Amino acid sequence: MVERVIATDAALELIDLLKGKHGPLMFHQSGGCCDGSSPMCYPDGDLIIGDQDVLLGHIGDMPFYMHKNQFDYWKHTQLIIDVVNGRGGMFSLEGVEGKRFLTRSRAFTPEENSQLQA
Repeated sequence: MVERVIATDAALELIDLLKGKHGPLMFHQSGGCCDGSSPMCYPDGDLIIGDQDVLLGHIGDMPFYMHKNQFDYWKHTQLIIDVVNGRGGMFSLEGVEGKRFLTRSRAFTPEENSQLQA
């Protein structure tokens, strides 16, 4: 089955570290305001998810959301959540670790798009 969002091993390791410190987590792909367009990590429930948010899937068993308007632009791509050194979004939990989550992407193949539409 095709997944809309996946995570690298480095991202999964950081997720495990953050889960150990903060408990269950949630992710939301930022739409570009204060923190750019980066994946934001919060304690589960700290960000209110509304009717306009789309659940793309789970990384490290944690839910990953994106606003519907942004999803309309990204629906043909798979999001690959990775980690790099440096400070990311000021509201995202990983910042104090000296790391930041980063979204990479790749276009779905025609076959994968067919599977997703089915």
